[in-house]
Amino acid sequence: MTGDISFSRRLLEQFLVVVQEQHFGCAAELLGMSQPPLSQSIQRLERTVGVRLLERGSGGVRPTPAGAVFAEYARRLLDLQTAAVTRARRVAAGLDGEVRVGYVSLLYLPELLRVGAEELPGLRVHLLHGSSAALADQVRIGVLDLAFLRDPARLAEDLVDTVVATERISAAVPRGHPLAGADAIDLVQLREEDFVVPDPTVLPVLAEQLQLACRQAGFAPRVAAVADDLSGLSSYVAAGLCVSLLPEGLRDLPVGGVSFVPLTGPEGCLDTAVHAVHRPDPDAAVTRLLAVITGPRSPFGAADPARGVTSGSVD
Repeated sequence: MTGDISFSRRLLEQFLVVVQEQHFGCAAELLGMSQPPLSQSIQRLERTVGVRLLERGSGGVRPTPAGAVFAEYARRLLDLQTAAVTRARRVAAGLDGEVRVGYVSLLYLPELLRVGAEELPGLRVHLLHGSSAALADQVRIGVLDLAFLRDPARLAEDLVDTVVATERISAAVPRGHPLAGADAIDLVQLREEDFVVPDPTVLPVLAEQLQLACRQAGFAPRVAAVADDLSGLSSYVAAGLCVSLLPEGLRDLPVGGVSFVPLTGPEGCLDTAVHAVHRPDPDAAVTRLLAVITGPRSPFGAADPARGVTSGSVD
């Protein structure tokens, strides 16, 4: 038999009820219809398929071998149709599908993934690490759906930026350093130390803050190493090779050997921010994920409401 074959959901449901009841009268009653139209529907189905699907007798009906196979596939077709509709609706509602997420030195990444998996189990998150500039550009052109950036220096005007967390910056010294146990220190006390500094192309604002804070304290940091992410910066400190200025949240990383000491004076007011960046017309999945990020179970904690949601450049 050639040509296109299609069946309505109603017709397949009618056939399956007849197979289940093995009687046209009982099946018609369950379907809320009279028997003659039901018999005509099944005959039409058999003509479309091109084979006899039911054996009729005085005691009722039963499926032929071909009819039994057709009934098995008819159930699968109906299940697939239901699944297709359900999946489409879940994707449209942001409860299913994929979100491509970029990040720069995100301390909260494990907790974010855990909370996201619990709140949105149908959502799959694909991760990409990169620099602030590269990730922002990938969001703009659609390669990424969302990016978490730490203090981006500037964003394109067509991107939306939400500050989801702010962290105080402290002095980071090796665990055995003479100042490791201090309640607080002046930054000038580190002027004779070797510093590991953030790569300005990847963490531009954090790098600028460190340089500016040292200048305000009256010295230029003696740069011994450069790292392009927070774990690299903390690793240099933990190894006893350098000191640095780092977000206090790094204390939760599994890199031991680092002591965080609060700064006094103007330098004690330093902080760093985590920004969620996306296009103005995000998919429903992005909106859902952002709702989780900023909701009661947010892995970021409370962001500074004064920094709010902005668009375009970021100071």
